[in-house]
Amino acid sequence: MTTRPPLVLTVAGSDSGGGAGIQADLKAMLALGVHGMSVLTAVTAQNSRGVHGVWELPEEAVRAQYRAVVDDIGVHAVKTGMLATAPLVETVAALLADTDAPVVVDPVGVSKHGDPLLAASALESVRKRLLPTATVATPNLDEVTQLTGVRVERETDMRTAAEAVLAYGPRWVLVKGGHLPTGAEAVDLLTDGTEEHWLRAPRHDNRHTHGTGCTLASAVAAGLARGLAVPEAVREAKAYVTGAIAAGFALGEGIGPVDHGWALRR
Repeated sequence: MTTRPPLVLTVAGSDSGGGAGIQADLKAMLALGVHGMSVLTAVTAQNSRGVHGVWELPEEAVRAQYRAVVDDIGVHAVKTGMLATAPLVETVAALLADTDAPVVVDPVGVSKHGDPLLAASALESVRKRLLPTATVATPNLDEVTQLTGVRVERETDMRTAAEAVLAYGPRWVLVKGGHLPTGAEAVDLLTDGTEEHWLRAPRHDNRHTHGTGCTLASAVAAGLARGLAVPEAVREAKAYVTGAIAAGFALGEGIGPVDHGWALRR
């Protein structure tokens, strides 16, 4: 008799190119030994060169998908990604508040190519409704600025950024410093306002990094579903994503994806 793996639910948009969004989440979850399930919030027409169209799903469709999974199958962790609009953010936040499982919030604002994936009118809902549900929030530097106004230009600014995000209510925040010019290392800061964990990894010279944020948040959720404490889950997730970035490959004419299955092919 096969033992059932931990259950992780992703609430996010679809990337038709397969590098980010729901597709990246499910690939990462499979690679990390958990059963991935999905609630689709939006469909994008997307490839290696950018996002060419976005169509949000109705709130009732999002709510019905979520309830269908959680009420019957159950869940050990939830990860959120692209939520697109204020009504969808409000809908998902209400569902999360009623779910007894750790939540990883990736406050997706723009795509790797700079295309907007969150309406400006939804920012306040993210701050006041979504972030308070988060066990871990995983903003990158652009998303920190979008949410808080704090600009991170050097490593020491990351502490100020983390404090600004924590003020909105998540238990932990992981400020991702991959875009900082920090030389040979990519530096992230994980903190709950008391503990600090500075996470460093080699910076790989590979432009094919599409899906990095989605993949990291999904890997954190997978670790939490397996019962790891937040610092350990984040540390393992960063190691997995670092390997995926190193193995990222060309796809189409633009930016290719990270390799979600890199560890399975060693």
